[in-house]
Amino acid sequence: MKKQNYKNHKKYYPPHHFIFLPLLLLLEIAGVYNIWYDPENKLVWLLFSLVIFLLFYLAIMVRQHYALGIQNRIVILEFRQRYFEIFNKGSDDVVEKLSFGQIAALRFAYDEEFKDLLYRALHENISGDDIKRSITNWKPDHQRV
Repeated sequence: MKKQNYKNHKKYYPPHHFIFLPLLLLLEIAGVYNIWYDPENKLVWLLFSLVIFLLFYLAIMVRQHYALGIQNRIVILEFRQRYFEIFNKGSDDVVEKLSFGQIAALRFAYDEEFKDLLYRALHENISGDDIKRSITNWKPDHQRV
């Protein structure tokens, strides 16, 4: 498996991202094209385009909503567990002060960098992206959906 870092940490699901969604996009383009160039069936193509657009929208939103909602909860739970293991105390106050982006970014840092970056996130309010860019020894997360 390739070593994970800031530039390659995003993950794609090929059937969804490279087949299903592009196919829906092509069907949408064909429907909109035919609205203008097939005036006899304009209403049919308009309805076709509307249905394809709704399928496209639902395919993106439902997939993202469920997967990311559950995953975000797990990331926060992992942060709480890691915080407890490192500092031997609860993390309620810390979690309330951080954004989800900051919490998610901290999971890519090993413990020593985690401590420093957590301090910076709390006291300098650096963004999640800045946290990721600051990591020198990247801890991969191959389970992210």
